Amino acid sequence: MRLAPGMLDTARPHMDRMLAASRAEASCRAYSYAIDVQDTTLVHVFEVWDSHAHLDAHFRSDHIAAWPTIGFSDRNPLRCDVAMAEPV
Repeated sequence: MRLAPGMLDTARPHMDRMLAASRAEASCRAYSYAIDVQDTTLVHVFEVWDSHAHLDAHFRSDHIAAWPTIGFSDRNPLRCDVAMAEPV
């Protein structure tokens, strides 16, 4: 997703709350944000959930509903199914 220029400090407390609440969900295996080092308005969201049903429940959660409109745009979520994930 895209964050309006200069809004990272304003967004950070909201992002911190979303991280904590999402990571506390029993079905959440990973949830993180990554700010692009060459374009600080670009925020990558990485999530791993136990199932599509758990992800759908996450999207209906109170903390998702409380997410403020603070300059985020261009949300282009892409759901990927991974057949295997193991340490190398």
